[in-house]
Amino acid sequence: MIPPPWHAEPWAQMQGRLQAGRMPHALLLGGPAGVGKRAFAERLARRLLCTTPAAEGEACGHCRGCVLYVAGTHPDLLRIGLEPNREGKPRSEIVIDQVRRLCDRLTLSSQFGGWKVALLDPADALNAAAANALLKTLEEPTRDALLLLLADAPMRLSATIRSRCQRLPFRVPTRAQAQAWLATQELPDAAAALDAAAGNPGLALRQAADGALPRRQAVRRDLAALVGGSADAQALAHDWHQDEPVQRLWFAAQALADELRARAAGRRGPLGGSTGAATLSALYAQANHAREQLRGPLRGELVLLDLLSQRWT
Repeated sequence: MIPPPWHAEPWAQMQGRLQAGRMPHALLLGGPAGVGKRAFAERLARRLLCTTPAAEGEACGHCRGCVLYVAGTHPDLLRIGLEPNREGKPRSEIVIDQVRRLCDRLTLSSQFGGWKVALLDPADALNAAAANALLKTLEEPTRDALLLLLADAPMRLSATIRSRCQRLPFRVPTRAQAQAWLATQELPDAAAALDAAAGNPGLALRQAADGALPRRQAVRRDLAALVGGSADAQALAHDWHQDEPVQRLWFAAQALADELRARAAGRRGPLGGSTGAATLSALYAQANHAREQLRGPLRGELVLLDLLSQRWT
């Protein structure tokens, strides 16, 4: 897969560090899901584990290191992610035992005599004990070992961990870059998909594939009905809870922001009605807060009902 154009600058930065022998021992790749930081991390890991890299700085694709990488059996590649618990259910956090195993393996010599690479994803899911266990490795790095920490929300990581990593931020590209890249993916109505994804091209592609655009329109109709006083908040909360509630809250916040922008420009917004700007702003903040609440122990339908039963008119 051809790397997107917005990866050119960070890739050149890493190549320069590698050639100068100044690679960090820990690299924090942070930014919203959909801008390709995981693909970037895999590309960098392949390059470091390749024994005969190409002249342009890419992995060759055919040496023993590359073959083992593709097969998922390279002995110097370590991966830490969300694992099932003892009951076989997926965990929502990375736990201390996983980090201890990783740190133990990093102290061993490279089996290929080169780099050892560890991918920790999602790093922002480290619980407190796991984060503390990782600090020792970050404070006493192993030679020729690179820790790649990937985080959609890097601010959820402790300040201590962030301070011990070199940061490589990934941001949403320009609209022109995103649309040009989406054109190569043959996405119909790329402009509408980008609007729904707030300009994030990877998210636009994923949402288009999972039917998010009709869902976005449905959310706007639901909110317009609330503003017009013709919707049942309890019924809407039940329906939203049954089908991608986090995404629906994202689209609700978008609609409220669009309404505020339209009002400021003297145009009719997507929700209509005469709800005051202060009320719309408060609802926008609550919609975003509700997305965070859905990550916690509260019942999702009650979180949704609390938002949708507010005064919208």
